[in-house]
Amino acid sequence: MNQQIVIASNNAGKLRELQAMLKPIGLDAVPQSHWAVPEADEPHSTFLENALAKARHASRATGLPALADDSGLCVPALGGDPGVNSAYYAGREGDRKTRDARNNAKLVDELRDREDRSAFYYCVLVLVSSEEDPVPVMADARWHGEIILEPRGTNGFGYDPYFLVQEHAKTAAELGPEQKNKASHRGRALAALVAKLRER
Repeated sequence: MNQQIVIASNNAGKLRELQAMLKPIGLDAVPQSHWAVPEADEPHSTFLENALAKARHASRATGLPALADDSGLCVPALGGDPGVNSAYYAGREGDRKTRDARNNAKLVDELRDREDRSAFYYCVLVLVSSEEDPVPVMADARWHGEIILEPRGTNGFGYDPYFLVQEHAKTAAELGPEQKNKASHRGRALAALVAKLRER
């Protein structure tokens, strides 16, 4: 019988990716919206602190083990921005699709005249067995690429159409879901998390 855990996110793109990656290892990942759990506040300046806050929030509300992901795009030429503010880089107004379009427009505008458009996606995953778990399991990973000025591809979400992955010569939005899940920051972080769980 599969172990049920709650995914501390309402982001449809993240949910699809995490559910696809967790199912083969026997984890039934159910989104927190199933229990009408609202999004947690993310007031912290680091991905790790935000992920931990989200995991504890979801576990508190459901009584289940909870997995939280905090991730974003970091651009060294912009001092690491959008960083932890990736989802709301150009403001909080509108639905996710509207915000994604606005975020991408701002990113491209800020990088248009820059020679260095290198970037990386960063992901940290935190799994808590309960709200008060003193030893949460954590894993993180980076996915390096560069920002292009014209979008390519229709898969993925967020900044994916502008994130060119050199080893594939494709954007993240041009990769198929299975290929992306193996190569991405989230896929690599989850593989590291699963390895830690197996050690236990």
